[in-house]
Amino acid sequence: MTPPQWCENAQNRLHARDGYACKKESGSFPAKPIQPLSKWHTGEAFFDSTATAAGAVRDCASGWGLTFSTPGYPSTHYVDPAIHEFRCDNNTAGRTKPGCVVPWYASALQYSKAVNPELAAHVSRAQASGLPGATFEAPLTRTTNATVIKDNRTKVCGDAPSIAAKSCDEYPVATSYQGLSAGGTRRSFDGCQLNHIPTQQGPAGVSICMINESENDSQGGLNSGFYKSVRVLDKDPFRVLITP
Repeated sequence: MTPPQWCENAQNRLHARDGYACKKESGSFPAKPIQPLSKWHTGEAFFDSTATAAGAVRDCASGWGLTFSTPGYPSTHYVDPAIHEFRCDNNTAGRTKPGCVVPWYASALQYSKAVNPELAAHVSRAQASGLPGATFEAPLTRTTNATVIKDNRTKVCGDAPSIAAKSCDEYPVATSYQGLSAGGTRRSFDGCQLNHIPTQQGPAGVSICMINESENDSQGGLNSGFYKSVRVLDKDPFRVLITP
């Protein structure tokens, strides 16, 4: 079938749109005929964040506009909805420059069995008992609220026994909103040296275990380094994975 004359003469022009805390740096999609109809016509655009001031946290939205122009006919415009896929900030502790992430993606905080065997074993058992954090469907969410963090730690480990070379570990981590301040009760396991705390199942509450003190100390550095590296801010989701 031969395309009608207006289609043969039509041209389209695609342009990138920016919004919120984004600015378009460049874009390429010049006016061109839409023939042949069976061929892809491509272009690209690049954006920079405007959330560069100290403490700034803003969304970045981008989209595309398409214009059809045919001699003798009014131009037709199509604008697709803006896509809010990115968040840019200059408010991540330990980072001196702004950057952008996909905030809804739950990145993985990793504990190695080889490096921290007791920590990894405790987290594995805690997750197997039903506590969240291992999957995209049930991630943890970070808290930077000092009051919540202190409350989590006090409620879980405030009465921990004094055992040489051991310290109290909790899961979910105290820097999450799934800590004991969110409700529930404590649970523990055989070998954790907390026989007065029962073993139980379910997604609510916190697991507690006495683990190697140096491993527990290193956990704080692992957590803070992870939050910094992938710009995990307050209320952002993340997962906790155990690696070999």
